[in-house]
Amino acid sequence: MNVYKMSLKFIIALCALSLLAGCGDKQQAIVHQAVAIESGDECHLCGMLIKQFAGPKGEIFNKRTTSAQKFCSTRDLFAYYLQPENTRQVQQIFVHNMAKTPWDKPGDDHFTDAKTAWYVKDHSQQGAMGATLAAFADQQDAKAFAQEFGGSVISFEQIDLALLANL
Repeated sequence: MNVYKMSLKFIIALCALSLLAGCGDKQQAIVHQAVAIESGDECHLCGMLIKQFAGPKGEIFNKRTTSAQKFCSTRDLFAYYLQPENTRQVQQIFVHNMAKTPWDKPGDDHFTDAKTAWYVKDHSQQGAMGATLAAFADQQDAKAFAQEFGGSVISFEQIDLALLANL
């Protein structure tokens, strides 16, 4: 009977440890939420004041810090993100969903996951750095934007440094 009680205690202890270990994994996997872009925030890449410009902006959360790195345009965001040393560090990346917010003053309550977003390149609208990628949570919205303002719809996976250089 003593062996049975000891075995039972051992099994309970193992279960408790595995639950605690599972909690630790969940804490590491916490997904960030996009944060507001404040009036004094500067672009992480170029240093320009972000709020002064039209068009979609973006944010990156990386593994080394808990605060967002903010960008004045999707062009700057991807120019930073696509550098190999940066790509490996990214936990979460957000862009404005331009179907839900005006081009001239994008609202910070309309961010979407950049990795699942759809983009329009070569359109007629201008962003902070001139030509930029218009971002949309839904492919149909991206297609409607391209129909109105020109350009073509692409996915996150199609964005690379060569594409950015040709915007």
